[in-house]
Amino acid sequence: MTVIRGDGEEPGSVVGDARRRAAGPGDGRRRGRVLGSRPAYSVRLPPVPRPEPVPVPVPVAERTVPWLRVGAAYAWRLILVGFVVYGVFSILGSFQLIAVALFLALIITAVLRPLTDLLDRLLPRPLCVAVSLVGSLLLLLTLLALVGNAVAGESARLAGEFRGGVHRIEEWLQRPPFRLSPGRLSALENQVTHYLTAHRASLLSRAVSGLSRVVEVATGAALALFSSVFFIHSGERLWAWIRDHLLPSGARPAWDRAGRAAWLAFSGYTRGIIIVAGTNAVLVGIALLVLRVPLALPLTLLEFFATFVPLVGSPVALAVATIVALAGRGPLTAAAVLALIVVIGQLEGHVLHPLVMSWAVRLHPLVVAVSVIAGSIIAGVIGAVVAVPMVSVVWSVLRALRAVPP
Repeated sequence: MTVIRGDGEEPGSVVGDARRRAAGPGDGRRRGRVLGSRPAYSVRLPPVPRPEPVPVPVPVAERTVPWLRVGAAYAWRLILVGFVVYGVFSILGSFQLIAVALFLALIITAVLRPLTDLLDRLLPRPLCVAVSLVGSLLLLLTLLALVGNAVAGESARLAGEFRGGVHRIEEWLQRPPFRLSPGRLSALENQVTHYLTAHRASLLSRAVSGLSRVVEVATGAALALFSSVFFIHSGERLWAWIRDHLLPSGARPAWDRAGRAAWLAFSGYTRGIIIVAGTNAVLVGIALLVLRVPLALPLTLLEFFATFVPLVGSPVALAVATIVALAGRGPLTAAAVLALIVVIGQLEGHVLHPLVMSWAVRLHPLVVAVSVIAGSIIAGVIGAVVAVPMVSVVWSVLRALRAVPP
């Protein structure tokens, strides 16, 4: 049975296929339409209306200007940090003896650890620790013995010089611009004598309490020495035990990085401040010996320990040396020592600190000054000594934990 298309051609014939190819695709679609069908029409639908956005109420706090909002956000965070720092210092104040002893142990470790590592190439580790600790103790005791011998040997001569120096100071105060009368000076001397006589009991009680303070100092020194033995011998193993047993596994890498940065900053600062203190002490000692100021060796040792309080300790020690020079050698020598204060201060602030402390965390002098004053307000002399290395450690930890930009 043969099916005939509407155009009269058979579907599979050769002639019909050739005609369809010659006619093209459009003509083929027109020719292949079914009879009685209607072309399709496109219908344009109306656009769907979009819903109106619901207005979100803005909080009252967000209606302020941006800089005020950002400032308020920083302010309450800074207040929170201040409360945390105050709480830490309060806790450390309750355990002041232990905190000071551990701080001294860390200082001893930072100073003696390189020597111990150097001796470790030749001797067993325990023997290296013993040699470094015993040698440093012998050196310190030798310095103290020299100071005591110098004070004891010059005590008789110093008494006469100080009496003559006090008389010269009285004569100097009687001349312009002070013009104090001899009666006024005698009244001041009588007031001092009367005060000492009236408060003799309280002074004795303070001396007795000072003896108990000496016992506390000896106890803290023993604890510091005992702790430094373990810190020098196996400080890394102690830190690894604390990290692996007290910290979660996810926080261990960050804490390890922070601990290493903190120790590098603390040890670098400690070694640098010791070098600066030694340089200041040598310069001051040479100047005092040249000027023939009494108690030159004790004043040199005072300058060494006072330099551990940056920007403040060295001028205070040199002020004491100025008073001693005024009483023992006269105004000209005191003026020379006063000029030495300015020279040492400039040398320490502009040469020694930038050069020697380059491997440690370098802080702006304003930050150092504010840290020293804040530490002295919170914890006295101990706070003034601890403030700058603590700020250096905190800054190093923050830099170590800061995310590295891609």
